[in-house]
Amino acid sequence: MFDLDTYLARIELPAMPTRDAAGLARLQWQHRQRIPFENLDVRLGRGIAIDSASVAAKLVTAQRGGYCFEHNRLFLDALAALAFEARPLLARVWLGATEVPPLTHTLALVTVDGAEWIADTGFGGSYTPVLPLVDGAEADAPDGARFVLRRDDAHGWMLLRDGHPANTDGRATGAGWQPQYSFTTATVHASDLAMGNHWSATAPTSRFVNHNVVSIVLPHGFAALTDHHYRRHAAGATSEAEITDPRVYRMRLAMMFGIALSREEVAGLV
Repeated sequence: MFDLDTYLARIELPAMPTRDAAGLARLQWQHRQRIPFENLDVRLGRGIAIDSASVAAKLVTAQRGGYCFEHNRLFLDALAALAFEARPLLARVWLGATEVPPLTHTLALVTVDGAEWIADTGFGGSYTPVLPLVDGAEADAPDGARFVLRRDDAHGWMLLRDGHPANTDGRATGAGWQPQYSFTTATVHASDLAMGNHWSATAPTSRFVNHNVVSIVLPHGFAALTDHHYRRHAAGATSEAEITDPRVYRMRLAMMFGIALSREEVAGLV
């Protein structure tokens, strides 16, 4: 059974969200500010379980973060508990891609009053606002970035971003509209999610196998820690540092991202 009250306390949402597009956006915004994006268990040689109980135990009870398959499992369970109509989609992440990427991202398709919306608590590259599934739909993120959703002949739908590069994890930050991910609305089965999760956690070419990746959304900015490189952008100011001291790394994980690891775990990462 999904513990909705505990989840709402985890994301510090004091009241039930309304069952409309505004409530959906509020729920996603609180989730992204309170639960970090991270792949550290992959880097520590641990498996990533994406069943509801395991995800809730990790992201809610243990106060950890996760990557898209974990975040959006938790989010879909919360949406179901709130009586939203929602289902998962699979996507291809185009950030820095030089060829067609695999289906290694998941997001949610939510139906509100007969209209379809995309929502995504598990995209670690930047903050993606809730958008109606309409060709040409645009939305502003709280950090000032602009997003647009366009039909794509080859890949179904393409999400693009135009915004400050410091409010991202550093990938695909050229001038103008940058492709983020593409997706279709085809039915996604549990086996499809299991395959995407397995590839993300184990494939030799997976970004999550090769790099420590951590990020969190700030009220008007973004913070990211990729391997040793730390960057925080907020209130128009950017601070950056290379963190090689395990003690500093551990402290930064705890204070900026809310991730508490032991000294031994951090030593295994850095």
